Amino acid sequence: MAEIKNITTPLSVSDVCELRAGDEVAISGVLLTGRDQAHKRLCDLIDAGKELPVDLKGQVIYFVGPSPAREGRAIGSAGPTTSSRMDAFSPVLIERGLKGMIGKGYRGENVRLALKDHRAVHFAAVGGAGALLSKHIVKSSIIAFEDLATEAIRRLEVVDFPVIVAYDCHGGSVYEMNNV
Repeated sequence: MAEIKNITTPLSVSDVCELRAGDEVAISGVLLTGRDQAHKRLCDLIDAGKELPVDLKGQVIYFVGPSPAREGRAIGSAGPTTSSRMDAFSPVLIERGLKGMIGKGYRGENVRLALKDHRAVHFAAVGGAGALLSKHIVKSSIIAFEDLATEAIRRLEVVDFPVIVAYDCHGGSVYEMNNV
């Protein structure tokens, strides 16, 4: 059984460089959330030369649109969104200091190059396990774009959030490994 690597956000370049495709990781700390529309708004603000509502340096964005929380829970089901939907926006955000992303599925070549050039990492979370993943989220609050509802940017506090390194900053891909 592989050793699980424990990391805490925000991530540094050295944190990212220690990770390799296929590593099992437990993340604790803060994750930001965002999907297509939040990513587009962030990039529109960057294009307009305006200040972002969040500091991306060292942060990890989880591609998720969670369901409403049941009473006594921080969040509802919180399963990953298909990562490729953010491919048009991710390189711009990585250039701004974003160090990690969490989603499901493949990333385009433009994202993979940005990960290498700017020392960032893409994690995969298990799709279809949103209820299980939500148990690792202990606090949730909307911090930007509230009008986007489930697609608003949230600040999640997580404990031992389980992911796998899908693409590392060295060019490795879990999808291209022989044992997958």
